[in-house]
Amino acid sequence: MMLHPLPPKSAEIPSPKRFTYPFCYQPHPLCVMAAQEVREYLQTQPQWAAELKAGKMFGVLVVKPPHSGGRLERGVLAAFSGTLDGKTRHSYFVPPVFDLMEPGCYFQQEQEQISAINVQISFLQTQIKESPLRQQMQNELEAFRLMMQAAKEERHRLRAELSAEELAAREPEMIKQSQYQKAQYKRLQQEWTQRIEADEASSRELRQQMTQLQQERHDRSIALQQWLFQQFSFLNAKGESRNLLELFHDALPPSGAGECCAPRLLQAAYKEGLKPLCMAEFWVGDSPCDELRQEGHFYPACNSRCKPILAHMLQGLLVEDNPLLSQQPQTLEVIYTDPQMAIVVKPHGMLSVPGKEGMPSVQSVVREMFPQAMGPMIVHRLDMDTCGLMVIALTDDMYHQLQEDFRRHKVQKNYRALLEREMPVGQQGEIRLSLRPDIMDRPRQMVDYQHGRTAITYYKVMDNIEGHALVELRPQTGRTHQLRVHCAHPDGLDNPIVGDRLYGKASHHLCLQAYQLIINGRAFTLPSKYKIK
Repeated sequence: MMLHPLPPKSAEIPSPKRFTYPFCYQPHPLCVMAAQEVREYLQTQPQWAAELKAGKMFGVLVVKPPHSGGRLERGVLAAFSGTLDGKTRHSYFVPPVFDLMEPGCYFQQEQEQISAINVQISFLQTQIKESPLRQQMQNELEAFRLMMQAAKEERHRLRAELSAEELAAREPEMIKQSQYQKAQYKRLQQEWTQRIEADEASSRELRQQMTQLQQERHDRSIALQQWLFQQFSFLNAKGESRNLLELFHDALPPSGAGECCAPRLLQAAYKEGLKPLCMAEFWVGDSPCDELRQEGHFYPACNSRCKPILAHMLQGLLVEDNPLLSQQPQTLEVIYTDPQMAIVVKPHGMLSVPGKEGMPSVQSVVREMFPQAMGPMIVHRLDMDTCGLMVIALTDDMYHQLQEDFRRHKVQKNYRALLEREMPVGQQGEIRLSLRPDIMDRPRQMVDYQHGRTAITYYKVMDNIEGHALVELRPQTGRTHQLRVHCAHPDGLDNPIVGDRLYGKASHHLCLQAYQLIINGRAFTLPSKYKIK
């Protein structure tokens, strides 16, 4: 494992007092320098150029060696997620927590056995052939069914046309005919079944073999998966070790758990007795087609794979507080009120409704501000990172009326946003992308034209301010993070909103505000003191 030096100019930058909170952070200047060093190294590896162009996550961990004796006060570990050039190990980067690809290891041996079973199953599938008699059976039975149907219709005709005396004389014969035909059809089915079973006897034996192989493949795969989960064992700063089964005790670990940058970096540091100081993960290359990643941008650790792992691995370190939980209870400015409703200004960083962490929310604050209010009060929501106007229903009747107004598009919401780059003033149009949650990294959303829900936004570029485009956004649908994704995605404006910690570059806050609500033709506008900046 290679411990890389920081550039000389880093000597002027003090180490952080606390380790990075990996799920929401501003990269420490030391990590920014370290990431640049990694990017420069990658440029010297032309054999990886195509893979890097397609996009990959990398990470850096600044560490303090024990008893350095003045030789190296601080160093850097680097990692990549998954594989690089089809390998899990490269000398510049830390090793994986567990090397799945080590030749001759138990995992590879079992994979070979499972692959061999797959070959046998595929071969048996080519040998199992359906008897040609099945088509003959279908044809003959269908012809018999048509004959029975015609006879039935004839009986119905006779019952309708015959006199009572004639029908009484013919009825026993018609009943006997119906019973005979049904019995004959059943005998015909049985005869064909016996003929086909005899004709497919050899295939039946092959099917039994294939079923046994499929069961063996299933059993081996489950056993190998359980074994693999136990091999991914993670240390923390206290020296304690937990494997994936212990960390994901309520559910099976998701695919790829433990193969991301952050767990690899911390595991390597703990094994070498290095003290972690700060960490960051960054993207290199193009954005994938289904999720938003920007070249050179820093990103938080993913929730589904990494959160349970890092919650364990960070124990024993003095970690920064989650900035999303550090806010103090806030008050809301009310710009309009009457006995039926109120218009309030939601600040950046406040939830619209209560969340899991017990943070202040618009709902909890307006409950205290309007103790006489009846009903749910919250008619619509804004993202936690978005500021701006929200309408609050103070009566149950108004709540249901506003809900219906939103449903029938009688309420218009206009937003303003500052984007990272300038755009031609006056440019306007419609953005139409299909969105769905990224189940592996909530609350992020991803574009999915097959399974996503249609999201439509109208936009217009109003001005350029200090290198940033000021755009007006008018959503026609209300999908989660719709405006943020529509601005950042290459199929949208390809220009992230300033301060977007999920889809762009994090900063002091997201420069997106709901600046106007038009309710049944009446406009409410954000006061000028809330000028976007």
